[in-house]
Formats: sequence, C-alpha cells, structure tokens
Amino acid sequence: MRQQHKTFQAIEVGDGGDGRWAAYARALWQEMEGLLTEEGRTPEGADRVRALFRAHMPELVPVLDRLAGQLDRPEAEVFLTHAALRPFSQACTQIGQNGTLLRNYDLRPDQCEGAIVSSCFLRPVIGMQDMLWGLQDGMNDAGLAISLTWGGRSVYGRGFAILILVRYLLETCDTVDEAVDRLRSLPVAVPQNLTLVDPKKAMTVFVGPDMPPTVAPDACASNHQHLPVTDEQERAMRTQERLRAIRAAGADVAAMLKPPLYRSVDEQGTVTLYTAHYRPAEGLVTYYWPGESWQQSFGDFTPGTRTVTLGRAS
Repeated sequence: MRQQHKTFQAIEVGDGGDGRWAAYARALWQEMEGLLTEEGRTPEGADRVRALFRAHMPELVPVLDRLAGQLDRPEAEVFLTHAALRPFSQACTQIGQNGTLLRNYDLRPDQCEGAIVSSCFLRPVIGMQDMLWGLQDGMNDAGLAISLTWGGRSVYGRGFAILILVRYLLETCDTVDEAVDRLRSLPVAVPQNLTLVDPKKAMTVFVGPDMPPTVAPDACASNHQHLPVTDEQERAMRTQERLRAIRAAGADVAAMLKPPLYRSVDEQGTVTLYTAHYRPAEGLVTYYWPGESWQQSFGDFTPGTRTVTLGRAS
C-alpha cells in the first residue's frame, strides 16, 4: 500500500489585519488565483460576485475588505468572495452525535492546504482552512460546529463555494437552528452536505444550486443526497457503504481510522487526510491520523507543524 506524507500547520491570524494572515495567503496566491473562473476575471463578473457577497453576507464585508487590502493583489477581493471559483469535490464522511462532530476529510493531499487556523474575524473560530479563509470544518465560541461533504451530483450554479458558507455560519450563528435558517437564503454553487452540531442538537442538511436546503434523515452524511446512487458512483466512492458504516459505528474515532471509513490512496490519489473530532461545547477539537493526534482549543491553541503519514489505516 502506497503511503504519503503531509505536513499540517496550526496558525493564529487574529482579525486578519496584523499581517499574519496576509503572510500565509501571499505564499499561496499564485496557486490560488488559478482557481478563479473566467467570468470572475471580467469586470462584469467581478462586479456581480462583489454584489452577491454584499447582499448575502453583509456582516463579513468589513472582513473581506480587510483581508483583500492585506493581500494586496489585483484579483484578491473577487477571489475571497468565493463566488467565482472553479467547482471542486471532496469525498468525506461525517456524523453529529451527543454534542460532538466527527468527520473524515478525503481528498488528494496536494489539493488541501492543511492549515488549522484560529481566527477572530467577527468572533473566535477554529477550523481547517481552505481557499485562504474558507473552512472545511470548524467550531465557534458559542458551541456550534459544522463540517461539509460533497453531495455527489455534478450540478453547478451561480452561488458561493461551500467553504465560505461554513465560515459565514460559524462567524454569525450560535445554534444549529439559527444556522439552518440562515442557509435558506444563501445560494450555493455545488451540491454539498452540511452536518451541524450544538450542545442540544445535531443535523445534516443537503444543499445545492437546484434545490432548497433539505434536512437529511439523520445527522450523518457521505457523498450522496436523496437521489439514487449509480453502480458506477458506488464503485468509485463507496458512498453508501461508508454511510452504512458510520451509522453503525456512531461517533467512534477508532472506526474512522479503519476501512471502509478510512480511505487509503485510490486511483484518483484520494486518501483520508485527517479525522477531526469536535467537542464544541468544550471548545476542543482533536485531529487524528493512524497512531497520532493533535488537540487544539480556544483556551490552549498551539501554533506549529505536524508531518503525518497518510494511507495507513489502523
């Protein structure tokens, strides 16, 4: 079995205005700007996505302005709206149960920033960052945690990348109910599944450009929504098998580090990059890899780096 190594880093960026976030983002900018759509590079497209962001996420407009000014690149503001990015998909599994959120994030190692970020843009948030300030998963100081998986359908529409919606919900909402209610007015570009947890409730919601937010039967998700899964999709992604496995195991870290939930390298190079176990009421998150873990919290966030071995199930 082919194994790979990946380095994860933990960084603090404060409110994004003191240069720490900008130093991180500038190092990635050449790679990031290639993810802008052709429409986003036109004056008309840039105006459209700026207006979309201001209409739907007004609370984050001062943060967008601050970050774009710090990054100081011609297309920074447009990129940071996350409304003009090329679509991407990731294969993941997640469950919310008993006040905890547990998830595996599966993707090619070179397509994940691997940055655990503690920020205070509008409030304290800790999460696994992607696309410079979006979040793959995270928690806030109110005890709300959210993670995402791809919805498994090749549909694309005008709207936001799910990463910025996770950021927005964590920055502006205190509870699952509040976040789900806010989701109803947010356009999303690609079908995605969100699992949300607070101290009293856990829920999975299916979203997409062609459907209203739809509450799933239970608080877990892999890479399909309410539509039938084709035999080809199941062979490639094993999405139904993983969903059955996580329903049977519950919020069990050990099960996440073993097949079929833990994915070794497949033909596309996808592998389980990390397991995240959020306990948002305690302000704690622990990231797991086979034989290794890294805990972070609001009370004790420790910057640094970890190089881990991927593709080796427990």
